[in-house]
Formats: sequence, structure tokens, C-alpha cells
Amino acid sequence: MENEFLQNLMKDLGLADLPQEKQDELAIKMTEVILKRMFVETMERLSPRDQDEYGALIEKNATAEEIENYLKSKIENYEEILTAVVQKLKTEMINNRTA
Repeated sequence: MENEFLQNLMKDLGLADLPQEKQDELAIKMTEVILKRMFVETMERLSPRDQDEYGALIEKNATAEEIENYLKSKIENYEEILTAVVQKLKTEMINNRTA
């Protein structure tokens, strides 16, 4: 995940004034959650053959860019799925802060 993206997310959540160390911890945790959710979303949309190809990319230690390009080539609305996953996490975090 890009640093600018995470900074914007922190700002949107009202966390930009936290100490940098705390922001870094939260950024790592949010990135992990987003990656896990994206994995589930993408695997549901890939055919068994495409899942095998994805696994081969992982085994050969493909770069994050290579993996993302592969997923974009196989999943028509990949960017929209990512946006929805991030928005859902942001909404959950805002709701939990006010609960």
C-alpha cells in the first residue's frame, strides 16, 4: 500500500495527530486487514486455474506490482473492489470510534 494512501486514511479517520510511532502501528494493522480482505475477495472471483496461476506467482516471489497487475488482468473491477474494501474498513473504524 502506498504511503500517501495510508496518510489519507489516517487523516480521514482523525488519526493524523497521533504520534508517528502509533500511526505506523495502525498503518501496519490496517494494511494487514485490507490485504486479507482483498485476498478473500479476489480468490472468490478467480477460477481454479487462475488461483493456481496466482499461487505460482506467490511461490516464485513475484513483486507486489506483478501480483497486482495479474489480479487486475483477471478481475475486471479490481480497483472498485479495493475501494469498497477500504471504504468498508474506514466505515467500521469510524463506527467503532463512536460506539
